[in-house]
Amino acid sequence: MEVASAYCALPRTEALRRALSGLRNDQAVDDLLFLESWEADPLPGAGPALRVGQLRRANPGLAAEIRAELRRGRPLTPTEREALGSAAAPR
Repeated sequence: MEVASAYCALPRTEALRRALSGLRNDQAVDDLLFLESWEADPLPGAGPALRVGQLRRANPGLAAEIRAELRRGRPLTPTEREALGSAAAPR
């Protein structure tokens, strides 16, 4: 079942560009583009929310970096990425 979506077919963040650079699987690319678009502008409904929840659980570091980059309006520095990663690590 296809979800009607208005998400961007090109990455908006440097975090997603890096993640996509090594992917050759169209479904994985589509999933990560959907995740980034959701972080920028969430779609209503339970279906999209469940999909994003699964994507966040599968890619917690990437999801956090995308959110941080969208909040700041610029790519994160290596130091900021490192700090973000250590803050998301389980204790």
